[in-house]
Amino acid sequence: MVIATFGFVDLAGFTALTEAHGDAEAVDMLVRFEATTKASLGHSGRLVKTIGDAVMLAFDEPTAAVTAVVALFEAMQGTDLPVARCGLHHGAAVERNGDYFGAAVNLAARIAAQAHGGQVVATSAVAEAARGAGVPVADLGCFDLRNIAEPVELFHLQIRSDVDATAIDPVCRMRVSPVSAAGRLRHGGRYYWFCSLRCASIFTADPERVVAGPTR
Repeated sequence: MVIATFGFVDLAGFTALTEAHGDAEAVDMLVRFEATTKASLGHSGRLVKTIGDAVMLAFDEPTAAVTAVVALFEAMQGTDLPVARCGLHHGAAVERNGDYFGAAVNLAARIAAQAHGGQVVATSAVAEAARGAGVPVADLGCFDLRNIAEPVELFHLQIRSDVDATAIDPVCRMRVSPVSAAGRLRHGGRYYWFCSLRCASIFTADPERVVAGPTR
C-alpha cells in the first residue's frame, strides 16, 4: 500500500476535435499533450499511463501535484491544444507493476470527470496544499459521485489560465486566438471564432446542433 496524490488530466472536447479534424491530427494532439505533461511533472511526479485523451499522474505529496498541474496548465497556454481539465486526490492505493489501483485512484478519476474545461478540482488535502502554495481555492460543496458511497467535498483550485483570453472553436473545441482565427461568425447574439474554414463551414450548416452539442 502506498500513500500518494493521484491526478487525471484530460482534454475537454477531444471527441469533437477528432470528428472535425480526423484521427491523424487527433493523435498528433495526444502526442504533444503527453510530451507537455511529462515536461511539467518535476522530480516527484510520474506519468503512470495514458487512457485515451487522459493521462494518469502520481505524486509523492499534494504540493508537488499542485506545482506540476500549475506548470502543465501554464505550458498549454498559447498552444492550440484543447483546454485541459483535472481532478486530484490524495490517498492510499495498491501499486502493481508501475500502476496504481484502489478507491483513491477511482475517486481522482471521478473528480476529473466532474471538472469543466480549464478547471482543476480536488479534495481537501490537495486544496490545503494549494492554499499553502499561494493558489486561491474555492469550496464547491459536496457532490455525489458515481460509484462513490458517500458525498465528497470538492474544491476548485483557481489556477491562472488563458481560457478567458482565447476563444474556443465551437466545432472542434480547440483554442483559437481571435486575432489569428481563420474566421468569425455571429449567431444567437454572440460571436464564434474558428480554427479553420472547415470548422466554420460545419458550424454554418447547422449552428444550433453545434452550439447544443456535447463538449467532449
